[in-house]
Amino acid sequence: MNKNSILYRAYDLYADGFRNMRLGRTLWAIILIKLFIMFAILKVFFFPDFLKQHAPEGHEPDYVATEIIDRAQ
Repeated sequence: MNKNSILYRAYDLYADGFRNMRLGRTLWAIILIKLFIMFAILKVFFFPDFLKQHAPEGHEPDYVATEIIDRAQ
């Protein structure tokens, strides 16, 4: 890749920035752990699969369409 390329310069900027981080690495680790907790663990316990409980197997689109039409009236 040409060193004058905008892609190379952008990559070099970010790579150098991440390479020289100290506190930033810890903060990124905290951010990633929090995202994992929010999306993996909390979703399982607090957000059940609503369609699986209320719509018959294979008729999920019909259930959603009916609910949208009923609530619009």
